[in-house]
Amino acid sequence: MLELNFNPFPVLTTERLVLRKFEYTDVPAFFEVRSNAQIMQYIARPLAKTTNDALDLIKVINDLLNSNNGITWCISLKNSNEFIGSIGFWRIEKENYRAEIGYLLNPAFQGSGLMQEAIKTVIQYGFGVMNLHSIQANVSPGNAASIKLLEKNNFVREAYFKEDHFHNGAFADTAVYTLLTKN
Repeated sequence: MLELNFNPFPVLTTERLVLRKFEYTDVPAFFEVRSNAQIMQYIARPLAKTTNDALDLIKVINDLLNSNNGITWCISLKNSNEFIGSIGFWRIEKENYRAEIGYLLNPAFQGSGLMQEAIKTVIQYGFGVMNLHSIQANVSPGNAASIKLLEKNNFVREAYFKEDHFHNGAFADTAVYTLLTKN
């Protein structure tokens, strides 16, 4: 079984990014992203209605981190500490050496390869440090950009669930993509 310890918090860097721990100063920018219907259209979570909603989510992220049951990095540019997105592992199945990856990026920064840098680094951390055997991504079939990112990183579609969840007044499908360790 996986034994995880995220203390001290693992700050990761790429050519242009710093993946760091969430801070309470991130609340306004995090709220801006989590309350944006365009960004959240493919994420089956309620829109943040107030900054307190964003603060509550950061508390959940930190609780998962403190219990070693999840890790989410705040994505910021190297030349700025400002939140531009997030990426992390949650729904960690320690007994199966498996975790689900999730990510989002402010649209102002999309299309520039930043999420590619972030996901590549986080995948390396998941396999190399956490000792995961597999990483799963649940994605809306309509989210072509996310599917393209996953496929570019060698994720393979493993399953397709028709109308498996109810969100925003309608049933929606889920595509499940998986990446296995290269051992």
